[in-house]
Amino acid sequence: MWANYIVQPEEDGRMGVVGAGPHGGLAGVKGVGRATRRTPRMSDSQEGKIKLAFFVAIVGVTLTVLGVGTEFWVELATPKTWSNNQTCQTAHYGLWKGCTRTLWVDDINPERESCGPADLPGESNCTYFKFFTNGDNAVIFMKTTHKNLNIAAAILAMIALSMMVMGAICITMSLSKGVPFFLKPASFCFILSGLLVLLSILVFHQSVLALLSSDHSIPLHHELSWSIACVGFAGAILIMGGILFLILSLPYSPWEKCLPQRNSSTT
Repeated sequence: MWANYIVQPEEDGRMGVVGAGPHGGLAGVKGVGRATRRTPRMSDSQEGKIKLAFFVAIVGVTLTVLGVGTEFWVELATPKTWSNNQTCQTAHYGLWKGCTRTLWVDDINPERESCGPADLPGESNCTYFKFFTNGDNAVIFMKTTHKNLNIAAAILAMIALSMMVMGAICITMSLSKGVPFFLKPASFCFILSGLLVLLSILVFHQSVLALLSSDHSIPLHHELSWSIACVGFAGAILIMGGILFLILSLPYSPWEKCLPQRNSSTT
């Protein structure tokens, strides 16, 4: 005799079939519909931690944009007494543009031997580099830039910005969907962008050294300026933000295993 089957709803909303066996027992049969896996949802506490880590990453992105968009990566200065008059010249440049400034010697600190700093009032002349258009090198104080190094530093910075945008999109999707699935891709994007930013600084510094070694007729004093400091801090912050996203993507905190297990039994 065929068993009688009864369709009953299960706890997760799927329809299940229960049959009565020949010996009076009930035999449960899995649902008729296709089984669906539930995507784990993040808790309010985890969502708050993700937003905090996202704020840290946004700080790194802001500093990167500020540093990449400004031209105070390095300052080049001639000696104050080089031209033997009341003015001296200094220059500063970044990834895209360079500026030369004529300063009054009386405005410079008497203890300073070179001209500068570049933020003193004076006449300024700024031009964009032609590395990306005509492919010409720039000449600063009779010294010639090495365009390959400058272009490489700029490309690394742009790739880093692209990775930041991708990481921000992943975090936005994770928060909007309420799932931690996109945290690991975001972690990869932010860590890689931080490494690329730091690598861009190293390549740019090599381009500065190559510029200084191209000609020795004019002695120059050089120092890295505040734009490159912003980019350096941004790289460290981005790497830290990526590590935070990686920790939050784990099913457990990495330090939980280090904590001693509490004995639940009572004596």
